Amino acid sequence: MATKGFYRIWHIIGNPKANPPIAPIIPISRTSWLNGVKSGKYPNPVKISDRTTAWRVEDIEKLIASMGETA
Repeated sequence: MATKGFYRIWHIIGNPKANPPIAPIIPISRTSWLNGVKSGKYPNPVKISDRTTAWRVEDIEKLIASMGETA
């Protein structure tokens, strides 16, 4: 069963400058991630509020599972 919740972009791509550093789930650049979202390669985000965008944990888990199938 998929976990419920949301990931912000820094949880997905990581942030080495955070204290403590956040390890990436998918180690790509922010631009590559956003371009992939725009092209449909990666899941669409959800607007939590006017200034907050996040991705559903279950969508990211499905993406990771599909990446494992093609590897």
